[in-house]
Amino acid sequence: MSLQDTSKSANCHAMSDVLNRIGDKWSVMVVGMLGRNGTLRFNELKRMINGVSQRMLTLTLRNLERDGLVTRTIYPEVPPRVEYGLTEMGKTLDGPISKLWDWSAEHHGAIVDARAIYDARASAHAAEDESRKIAYARD
Repeated sequence: MSLQDTSKSANCHAMSDVLNRIGDKWSVMVVGMLGRNGTLRFNELKRMINGVSQRMLTLTLRNLERDGLVTRTIYPEVPPRVEYGLTEMGKTLDGPISKLWDWSAEHHGAIVDARAIYDARASAHAAEDESRKIAYARD
């Protein structure tokens, strides 16, 4: 199926469904880390992904596994060893996610600067609007 024509409901649904999974920050981080580092254990992933809770990482891995992007291998040892890796389909995401990661690193400073300029302009407009309200109330 081609997703070229977004006016078709099925195409929008497919795009939305896929982006809901791979577009959230934790999924991007997990796929990126597995793509860059290969097979990893849960705690290795947790250490590498700053700010992710154990519960959120568990849910993210479970959903990525459900969608066929991540494999979970349990080794019958005491204690059990569990490793996660990208499936063949998951590996096809490595390129786009790496490009997004690189783009983010390259442009983050410019984005922060643009936000500061926007916020300063929005604050100036808000102050101007407030001053007009006060002047109108006095009339």
